[in-house]
Order: sequence, then C-alpha cells, then structure tokens
Amino acid sequence: MRRTDFHYELPDELIAQAPLAERSAGRLLTLDGATGALADRQIRELPDLVRPGDLLVFNDTRVIPARLFAVKDSGGKVELLLERPLGGAMAMVHARASKPLRPAMLLQSRGGAIRVVDRHDDLWAVELPEPALAFFEHYGQMPLPPYIRRAPDAADATRYQSVFARRDGAVAAPTASLHFDAPLLAAIEARGARRAFVTLHVGAGTFQPVRTDSVGAHVMHAEFVEVNAEACEAIAATRAHGGRIVAVGTTVVRALESAAGGGTLVPFIGDSSLFIVPGFRFRIVDAIVTNFHLPESTLLMLVSAFAGREHVLAAYAHAVAARYRFFSYGDAMFITPAPGAHS
Repeated sequence: MRRTDFHYELPDELIAQAPLAERSAGRLLTLDGATGALADRQIRELPDLVRPGDLLVFNDTRVIPARLFAVKDSGGKVELLLERPLGGAMAMVHARASKPLRPAMLLQSRGGAIRVVDRHDDLWAVELPEPALAFFEHYGQMPLPPYIRRAPDAADATRYQSVFARRDGAVAAPTASLHFDAPLLAAIEARGARRAFVTLHVGAGTFQPVRTDSVGAHVMHAEFVEVNAEACEAIAATRAHGGRIVAVGTTVVRALESAAGGGTLVPFIGDSSLFIVPGFRFRIVDAIVTNFHLPESTLLMLVSAFAGREHVLAAYAHAVAARYRFFSYGDAMFITPAPGAHS
C-alpha cells in the first residue's frame, strides 16, 4: 500500500474551526461496511443505531493545557508541546523554534526557567520548575490541533474535553467523544446500551503525517494505554449476551485491539504503537463512532481497515459534497465492519 492510496481532496472551508453551540448538534454519516451504503443522519439519532445490550466504550483521558511559550536568552521564541511527563520535573516535549535547541540551554517561561537536557529523535527532554502536569496545568494553553487556525479561547477549556474526561495525560482530544452530552448519554442508556471506559493518552504524534511513500515503512508513535479488568469483564459479558462492542473513537479501537494482541482481551497497562492498516483483523470492536480524519493519515488507514478503503473513500467524497464539517470540532460517522474485518 502507498500513502497516496488514502488521499482525498478537502476544501479548507470544511475544516471546523470551532465547536457547535451544543455537543450533540452535529451531523452523523453512517457507513455500512458490508455494502458501502450511506445515510445522512444527526448525532442525536445515535440511540437509534445502537441496540439493547450493546456496550459503548469511551476514552476517559483528559486533555491537559500542553502548549507553552518560552524565550531563549537570545530573545528567540520557542513553542513547546508536552508529549509526556517522565516523572518529577522531567518531561518529553516537541519544540518549535527558528533555530534548533541545544542541550543545557535555558528557556524562560511565565512559570520560570526550563532547562533543555538532550534530544531523543524528534523530541527533547527538558527539566521544568515543578512536576510536568502541574507546571503545564498552571502555565500552558489548550493544545488545539494545527488545522484550527486561531488561538484557544475560554470555551476550548471545556469543549476540547469530553464530559467524562478524568485522567490527565492527553495532549489531543479523543474527538469522537466530544459529541456526547448528558441528554445523549441518557438516551443511549434508555435504549438499553451500557458504557465502559478505557484510557489512551493521545500524544502529539497523532498529528504527525505519514512521511514514507510505503505505508509499511511508517513507524507509529507510542501512546500510554490502560484497559482495566472492569472494562474486560463488561466486554466479556456483552459478548456473552450477543451485544456489540461500539468503540467511541479510534483511540478506543487502538486501546482494545492492543489489549487483545495476544488473541484474548486481558487487562493491559503500557505503551502501544499498534498501527492498524487494511489487512488487520479486529478481535474486539464491532462498530466505530469516529470523526473524519486527515488525508493520508494513520487514522484514515485504521477506519479503512475496518470498513474497506473503497467504501471509506466513497463516504468521504460524499461528506465533502454534502458539506460535512471535518476533523476535531467537526461531524462524525457511525461505521460497521466490512466482511473479513474480524478475525
């Protein structure tokens, strides 16, 4: 497979720059992976698509204000984006500056001096004035994605966060979850579907493009995953009663399929660099709720593995023609699998 096999044309004006007034007010495009059939619906119709006995699995990660601005002694500006805390005052960050950073360099920020320690591939290890999560919580900004071309405002502090976010660690939102509010969750529960939670701390690598022409040559970024025993038990009980596992977001897909990497779903804590591309056989997930993804991205490859590349690209062409809103603050899809997607 080539990277360009997952390309589509998207007008800039379809990239959502802000959330809608209500979380569940967006549109929902359904894709039947077995036939390629499409239907234009609304997010509020999602309860009609789930069945009594289904289990919706959400990512409970919380986005931290992970973007920070600093200044070199020379006066040069530096933008830091937290990738992950390392313990204590140490952290791994992405850095953007007019000239490269150097080990032992000091950067001045609103929260004090940051010492550059050393480089690890595309990341820098830095020492902060206080533990990383507390420091960025005090002095950082909400890390809106690069395709949102505005500064974050007060509304982003809540709207770029799911209503059940509770575990600090993500630097990008699990965006499919952003559509869910209390009325929608209540309607799903009234339908007879239940919910469970896993954790995947979304890293900045989720926005990194596939730079290799060959998809197989791409190295996937690693992210922290926790699938606990409670989630595993809920999934087993759902399966035993004939219900479906509905993953809310590609992060949940990666978390569950990582935990089932040995063939059986078991509790899992650790890093995952699982790269899901067409040919992958899904063990756990029966349906996906997901936003629209960037052209040639690893996430577009994941949904193509689930519902078939041709079906997915046809759905995206339809979404463009129908003026759906794309990416983090955009609309969503409800996808069922193509024949052969499951092991």
